[in-house]
Amino acid sequence: MTKPRPLQTREQDLIAFYSHCQLGMTPKNFYAKWDVNQEALAQICSRSLSTVRRWFSKGRHYRSPMPSDLRHLALMDFLLEHFDDIPQELLKQLCFFERGK
Repeated sequence: MTKPRPLQTREQDLIAFYSHCQLGMTPKNFYAKWDVNQEALAQICSRSLSTVRRWFSKGRHYRSPMPSDLRHLALMDFLLEHFDDIPQELLKQLCFFERGK
């Protein structure tokens, strides 16, 4: 087993930057921007379809998305916007993804 890598100032600054980052996109904004259905939103956020439906409900059935849901949607928006610019090797490291498969 290898010894954990020590954090330098650069890595500590990155952690601070990330922890204060207000990255988020509402389901309604994502839905308006991209031609997706509620099933896709559920898949992106790892939520049930009924939970996603409640994000779009009115009245007592409304359920607010969690901050993690807003972050998932913002990250997915970023990936959709910049997919062709991200090197395949980086995508593999990030998501264990094979383009074209």
